[in-house]
Order: sequence, then structure tokens, then C-alpha cells
Amino acid sequence: MDKKIINGYVAEYENGVFRTSKKDIYVIDGKIAFSADSDEFEVIDAKDRLIMPGLINMHTHAYMTMFRNYADDVSFDEWLFKRIMPVEDVIEKEDAYWTNMLGMIEMIESGTTCFSDMHMFEGQSCKAAKEAGMRAFIGRGLVGSDLNGDGAGRLGEALREKEAYESDTIKFILSPHAIYTCSEKMLTQIAELAEKEGMLKQTHLSESVKEVEDCYKQFCISPVELLDRAGFLEGSILAHCVQMSEKDIELITSRNATVVTNPASNAKLGNGIAPVRAFCESGTNICIGTDGCASNNTLNMFREMSLLSLMHKGVERDCTFLSANDILTMATVNAAKALGMNGKLGIISEGAYADLIFLDLNACSLFPNNDLITSLCYSANGSEVASVMVNGNMLMKDRELLTIDRERVFSEVRRIATKYLK
Repeated sequence: MDKKIINGYVAEYENGVFRTSKKDIYVIDGKIAFSADSDEFEVIDAKDRLIMPGLINMHTHAYMTMFRNYADDVSFDEWLFKRIMPVEDVIEKEDAYWTNMLGMIEMIESGTTCFSDMHMFEGQSCKAAKEAGMRAFIGRGLVGSDLNGDGAGRLGEALREKEAYESDTIKFILSPHAIYTCSEKMLTQIAELAEKEGMLKQTHLSESVKEVEDCYKQFCISPVELLDRAGFLEGSILAHCVQMSEKDIELITSRNATVVTNPASNAKLGNGIAPVRAFCESGTNICIGTDGCASNNTLNMFREMSLLSLMHKGVERDCTFLSANDILTMATVNAAKALGMNGKLGIISEGAYADLIFLDLNACSLFPNNDLITSLCYSANGSEVASVMVNGNMLMKDRELLTIDRERVFSEVRRIATKYLK
């Protein structure tokens, strides 16, 4: 049933600035409107609520919730190759469904309505997102030297997922894992396939010093230059981008690629801090992602937003850098642009998808309500999220999950963690 949301404070974006005002919103056929002809509506009273666009987590691995606090305080190589990958290799596909569902709970409860995922288990991220009612851009992690050879199996899984699950809320994105797990030939093949099928493409890039050094040793160019030589860089979504030269940054910007910064993960794994100021000054589209729980250790975008702003203010010794408005724009408007959903996601405007979150203005962390926009970056921690709507459908109302059996999910993940993490 269509909805009329009354008495709430609404965060709207206009001319590059978020502002709040008290106004009513209509939700008609899953989209936002500010007027309506009919009087037949379910009325939602949003008194003492701030209504804002749902946050968009632009890089994560939702299935990794099982690894939360499993491989902490170790080097990147030990974390990835000795701790995480050996367990991933033995996880049964059906178990990954439940760890994905735990990810859906965490994202919903902390105000994320859309996420870009890279996963390893055919159909499980898709199934979880569909049942939870989330909006998602999902990609099977691809590795190998040739899409027609050793990479064909995973590509087949990716295309089967697309055939089985693509919908208004679930889209698919080609996702080669990294330059050190995919050959240059394979990256070129994926870029050509993306162009042919009209699909987005994403990868991890220049995350660690070792990745960059190894690339120079093997190819005598940087990972960014390698992606460009392969024809992959144009319009791509690039997670991490920590170890960057000036030439790398110029190349990324000139190719209209998007950078997804992951401050918690990159700092925790000792990989460094992305040169966000340089990206901003070059005009690069910058978004925010949490990465997976194996390295973050949460999927909480409010935490990530605050960390990003505070970390870079400190590094740059500039309290005006990365304002709350800048951060909120990265987590909504910029993300929508990267996903090809400009004007449809990340904003509250006529005709945009009704992907909305409702924050409790009486939460101690937001009270008194002096500046609602800055509070989203410097005060909110995600616990203030009271209700969540995606595509006009309520996923959580007054902190009650409506699409997921929370107790069942916790029970299953507890069983799975005992099974694999010994």
C-alpha cells in the first residue's frame, strides 16, 4: 500500500548541500513524491524522527560476518593468506547464506539500505539480500588467467546469479578480485564483457605496499597503470586506493573511475591512509565502504563516516577538511552516481526510490538537536536508526526487524562459527 509520512524532519540535497526541514513525504509505487491525488494511504507518523536517504555501503563482503574478531592484530599477508582464505576454502555454500543474513541485519539496524558486495558463494548473497529486502549490487569474486579457461567456472556462477536474481532491487557487477589474482588478459576480457553486457565493474586496488611493489617488479608499472593498460580502469569502481602516486590519481580521475575509501579496514590492517585530499582536489568521485567484518570489524556506515572525517582532519591538520556535508554526500549522492543511479538513489527527491531511514531525534547521541546534518557525522553511531524502508517497503519499524528472524540467524551463525573457527 502507498504511504504518507507525516511530522518528520526531512534531509534534502540541493546544490551540493544537505538541509533539513519539516515536511510530509508520499511513497507511491516504491518512489518518493511530495504530492498525491489519492487519499488512500498508510499513514506513518514520523514525529521526533529525522528522515534521510539510506546509506550506501560501496564495498563489502557481507558473508564475512563470521570472521568478526577472528584475525585481529596480524599483518595483511597473514590475515588474508594464512587466516581468512584457508577457512573460506572449506565453508559450505549453504552456511554462507546465514553469515550473509547476519550482515543484512547489521546493515539494516545501522541504516544501510544498499550495498555493493563481492562474494565467494554462488547465490547466497543474492538470496539473503532478496529475502531481507535490501538493495544490492552483487558480484562473484573472479580470479584466474583466462575467462575461457581457469576463470570460466566463477564467471559461470556470476552469470547464473544474474539470470536467477536480477530485479528492481538486485543488480550485478563484474568483480575481478585484484591484479594479483587476475591476469592482465583476464582483466581485459572482463572489461570487454562489462561493455558488451552493460554491467558495472569493481575490483580491489593498491591496497598494500607489497601489492604495488610486486606489480612494479613484474610489470614495471603501477597497479593503476596496469588496469588502464588492460582497458579496465574506465568507469570502474576501485576499492581502497591507498598506495597512490600523483600519476595514479590523475589517471583514475581522467578515466572517470570511482574510488571507494575504507578507512577502518586500511588502518586496522596497517595498509595506510588513502590520499583523500588529493582525490578531492583532482575531482575524483569518492565513496565510502566498510569492507568486510574480517577486517573492519563492522558493517556500520555511521562509524565509517565519522572515522573518515576525523582521521583526515587530523592527518591534514585541517579542521575544515571533509565536512559533515562532504561525508554524507560521499555516503549517498556520490555512491548513487558510481552505481549509475544518479537522481534515483541517495537523495530524497521527486521520483527517487523510497530508500529511507528514520533516526530517533530523542536518542541521547543526537540530543539536543542543534545541527542535524553535522550530528550524522560526529554524533550518530547507528543505534539511532529506528526504522528502515527500501523501495517503499518497511524492513524495520520502531527497531523491530520485519523481514528477518533475528534469533534464527544468530543461532545458525553461532553453529557455523563453532564448525569452522577452531
